[in-house]
Amino acid sequence: MFALADCNNFYASCERLFRPDLVGRPVIVLSSNDGCAIARSNEAKALGIKMGDPYFKIKDIVERNNVAVFSGNMALYGDMSQRVRWVLEEFAPSIEVYSIDEAFLDLRGMDGADFDALAKSISARCWRMTSIPVSVGIAPTKTLAKIASKLCKSYPKLRGGCYMHRPQDIEKVLSTYPVEDVWGIGRRSAKKLKEYNIHTALDFRSLSEGVVRNMMGITGVRTWRELHGDACIEFEHTIEARQSIGVSRSFSHEIYEPRELAEQVANFAASAAEKLRAQHSACLEMMVYAYTNRFREDAPQTYGSTIVTFPEGTDDHRAIIAASTNALRDLYKRGFGYKKAGVVLTKLIPKSGVVGSLFAERDMAERDERLSATIDAIRHTHGRGMLRLGAQGSGAIISAHKMQSPHYTTLWSDLPKVSVK
Repeated sequence: MFALADCNNFYASCERLFRPDLVGRPVIVLSSNDGCAIARSNEAKALGIKMGDPYFKIKDIVERNNVAVFSGNMALYGDMSQRVRWVLEEFAPSIEVYSIDEAFLDLRGMDGADFDALAKSISARCWRMTSIPVSVGIAPTKTLAKIASKLCKSYPKLRGGCYMHRPQDIEKVLSTYPVEDVWGIGRRSAKKLKEYNIHTALDFRSLSEGVVRNMMGITGVRTWRELHGDACIEFEHTIEARQSIGVSRSFSHEIYEPRELAEQVANFAASAAEKLRAQHSACLEMMVYAYTNRFREDAPQTYGSTIVTFPEGTDDHRAIIAASTNALRDLYKRGFGYKKAGVVLTKLIPKSGVVGSLFAERDMAERDERLSATIDAIRHTHGRGMLRLGAQGSGAIISAHKMQSPHYTTLWSDLPKVSVK
């Protein structure tokens, strides 16, 4: 058996965590620069606010209905996600983190367990320890477990947990479950299936394996078998290292000065290097890019990018930051207002596979490694902005987040204060 734990309206739930006055009130969370709605509470969904709606288009709905609006607070969301995972680890020997608000639990070998009670117990425990509502679905396959977890959101009587295993129950659920919502069936595939009058998960499961293979290939067959109860999507016990790491932002205003733009790029490079070391990788290549606001027809436009090649794999943030700012000098053009920039680390290899230059000084390399480890430890303990290179300036990213909530769990200055009288 597999379980899928899915945090309900996760970003909105995190915002409500320290604001009990928001319970029952519509809540939305906006993307970077307060552009689009990326999370909505159930009350906000009921008002017709859709995922990805530009904020300026829904502002009248927000004002008429007293909707609480927040800029994205990834520090808070990431910390609460980790706290939920700690709770989940109490119930299974292994978990697979699927996204910031979803994780699979490997329940194989727990034959004879009361899985319905277990699902409800996991949900209740998550609520008790984190105050984040979590829907838990348990089923013979990962695909069916995801469907079971979604049932919890539609049926409160399930009390946050659903064990779906009886063939007649699975068939009943699949008969009304939209085919486009099935995990593994993308938008294009769903559109193609509907052209053949296949609208539900049961319609899809009723097809022959050969037809599915011809229409969707081996990926579609894997999903089709999972809906039949055949577990064929492997459980990932470890997080696979990413093949590329990118950090980019759209700025709240155009940047004209090269120094200001260089500081932003340096901060992106520092963040990318930190993620690179976290997965114990090194990079052989890096792309740096910057471009103007293509929506401004009254302003001149430009786009520039350049590739930097490292002679040997590196994860040294100083080398990566220095290379990124040098690359920016090659692509920067005076007189243009840059609206977005980014850094992408590519050709990643395991750090253990880096072969140093024959002429490199071993003592210096070891010193650099210790320095990077020390900097990471200080940042982890005291916050990312505590220690930085001069090239990073203030360390602040120029983006609009006027409605961001406090960093309740990650900054000492933002810890909630309680008055006892």
